Amino acid sequence: MTTVHVPSQLGPYDVHLGHGALERLPALVGDAGRVAVIHPESLPRLADEVAALVDAPVLRVAVPDAEAAKTADVLATCWSRLAEAGFTRNDLVVGIGGGTTTDLAGFVAATWLRGVRYVSVPTTVLAMVDAAVGGKTGINLPAGKNLVGAFYEPAGVICDFRLLESLPGADLRAGFAEIIKCGFIADPAILDLADRDDRLEPGSLTFAELVRRAVAVKAAVVAADLREATSSGDRVGREALNYGHTLGHAIEAHAGYTWRHGEAISVGMAWIARVSRSLLGLADEVVAQHDELLSDLGLPLRYPGADYASLRAIMSLDKKARGNTLRLVGLRAVGRPTIIAGADERVLESAYRELG
Repeated sequence: MTTVHVPSQLGPYDVHLGHGALERLPALVGDAGRVAVIHPESLPRLADEVAALVDAPVLRVAVPDAEAAKTADVLATCWSRLAEAGFTRNDLVVGIGGGTTTDLAGFVAATWLRGVRYVSVPTTVLAMVDAAVGGKTGINLPAGKNLVGAFYEPAGVICDFRLLESLPGADLRAGFAEIIKCGFIADPAILDLADRDDRLEPGSLTFAELVRRAVAVKAAVVAADLREATSSGDRVGREALNYGHTLGHAIEAHAGYTWRHGEAISVGMAWIARVSRSLLGLADEVVAQHDELLSDLGLPLRYPGADYASLRAIMSLDKKARGNTLRLVGLRAVGRPTIIAGADERVLESAYRELG
């Protein structure tokens, strides 16, 4: 097992990675009086396993699977369950599941009594390298993804690769979109590792190193800019993590969240690479590298469900926008992200059409 330290502005914590990492849970729970285990309805056995590790009364709170969990109604139900149980600031929330569950559970912890301790136990690649690390919590609205939320750091994150053994192949591959993103914005070694034959095997050293590197990229970025407050031109802070996400989030919303996050972000990266070629001079070979790596992982490069105008309207609600100005994270070269503000709309639409 390995540990990545996150020196967060809101309180440092560790991300524990490897087979058997769940054994670290009792130490993170500590002397909590009670523990609320928020988990998807599809993971009751894992909730039981987590409860058995905790030396405290446990309240199990089952929530819907996937994006159906990230709603105001489900959030209110979680609050009600905590109220009925008399949860106090001495108690703790554990969120287990994919990124939607950890986002929700983190927001529950952030808002209950203005903040109780929280431990995240992600069960998907996507959640391990993205949602569970970095302190972003929240829910969706019909108008868009993650429009309501808070910055709130966990007491710790446990990434037990054993929990990935039953993960469907499509979900495993979708999680790699965020790993590839980290390679393009900050760590070129990821791009080389992602080309190895054993990259998708949770028991391989390659897989473990890819996840560790992706977590390390995010830890370094969020430690320097937790609240996305420092980006300007080529000096890009946390916003760099949004590479591919502006279009990706619009695709998710348009598809009614029936597309996996990683699938949508894959299309978003293929699109912004082409925008970056037109506006920032990104080399043709880097654009081709996007296409090759993503397609080799079985990820899509186009979204057939909507024309550009429909997606552009949704992008106007993106939380990175400033007034009427759309802000995009582009790429000058591998490891050199930059902010594109107020781009020529003809370039944006042309890049989308190029995807087919």
